[in-house]
Amino acid sequence: MRTTSRYQAAARMIAAIGVLSLVAACSGNGGTPGGGATSGGYPDQNITFVVPFSAGGPTDTVTRMLAEPMAAKLGGKIVVQNVEGAGGTVGAGEVARADPDGYTVLMHHIGMSTAPALYQNLGYKPLEDFETVGLVTEVPMTVVARKDFAPATLKDLVTHVKANAGKVTLANAGIGAASHLCGLLFQTAAGVKLQEVPYAGTGPALTDLVGGQVDFMCDQTTNTSGQISAGEVKAYAVTTPERVKSLPDVPTTAEAGLPQLQVSVWHGLYVPKGTPQEVVQKLSEALKAALADQKVIDQMAKLGTAPVTAENATPQAHRAKLEEQLGTWAKIIADAGVKAS
Repeated sequence: MRTTSRYQAAARMIAAIGVLSLVAACSGNGGTPGGGATSGGYPDQNITFVVPFSAGGPTDTVTRMLAEPMAAKLGGKIVVQNVEGAGGTVGAGEVARADPDGYTVLMHHIGMSTAPALYQNLGYKPLEDFETVGLVTEVPMTVVARKDFAPATLKDLVTHVKANAGKVTLANAGIGAASHLCGLLFQTAAGVKLQEVPYAGTGPALTDLVGGQVDFMCDQTTNTSGQISAGEVKAYAVTTPERVKSLPDVPTTAEAGLPQLQVSVWHGLYVPKGTPQEVVQKLSEALKAALADQKVIDQMAKLGTAPVTAENATPQAHRAKLEEQLGTWAKIIADAGVKAS
């Protein structure tokens, strides 16, 4: 009898432990086994920030600036993962297919709004397959050339490329890259069609520009500020309405005589569609906190940019920007007749 009672007690204890284990598993995963995260327990594991471009590039740099202060606000750890390829569409596609639990986050730039017009078989729809978290920053572009290139000003550059369209080379970091998009806008504004030289990333393009293998390009201040300050390239203009504080001697395109050329590379955070709104809101609040961090502000200033306002670091403002930009770039890319494979 006593032995039987001990076995019965042990059985009841094992059953109870099983129930408690199941409850713990459920509560850590949205209330059901394998379910999404809930705001109460989020985050209880590492969060992966996917950068769909190579390490060391501008999007990667901005992401790593934010990772530490955002992790501190969230009370967890953020791991940055680079998943490059096809103008950012490989990494974006992986995030679109990830579990909507808040543990896979995408940092993307203006390319999120241009990809649908560039790629015929994209595999995802920006407005339907993602939840917007908030805008991060808008990076100015610069029109730069090899330092021994003949034109002295932006007006001179336009005159020169019109007269030598078949000889001038315009570099970019690949189809769909920010430099490619800015180059398209330059050609439209200048009324000329140039010989474009695509590279596998910004690094090699700038290396060849500094080395004199190509004539000019249009790229982000996060990439070009160092070379401009060091005198390694010739700077014609910044593509924003106001001058950039870190490059005070470089005029705006409006000041330099080409006001039609205005573009900035905006960045934003995304999570897969269906991510709980409480989690989206937690990420948005962490983003706002990071953008208000003085260290982040100072780091961005050195790169010629600044954080967006708190009002723009919201899902609503981000979605409105994405919708507007999708329409704008669809027309520009269609008019240019550009398609990516």
